[in-house]
Amino acid sequence: MKYTIEAIENAKPGMRWEEIGCHWTLGQAYLYSKEAGNDLPNFAEVIWDYDIEAILEDCRKLGVKEFTISSTFSSLIETIAKFEELGCTLDGIVKVKERYTHFGSDEHALIPAFKMTVKEA
Repeated sequence: MKYTIEAIENAKPGMRWEEIGCHWTLGQAYLYSKEAGNDLPNFAEVIWDYDIEAILEDCRKLGVKEFTISSTFSSLIETIAKFEELGCTLDGIVKVKERYTHFGSDEHALIPAFKMTVKEA
């Protein structure tokens, strides 16, 4: 991973995300990418608009300057627009590895994702 989130790496079993000091959606994106072998945290699930400010606050606090979004949920365009409104730039489409391998293979399939850069607040 390009960015190591020490708060997650040093978390003890049973700790809640609030105790770790990382928004759970960002934490899941980090763990997804760590398992898949991606360089950047990848948001593969729904990102609720009301969580975006907290996610970006934690990205800045934890030193995450880039991430990807491979989720295909509806209203993704509004979510990306909200990220941009709050200080991110959309840098295009890249390929990321899926979290899981397909049956009978050790390879992670490549899927498209939006690459985002977090600007300083």
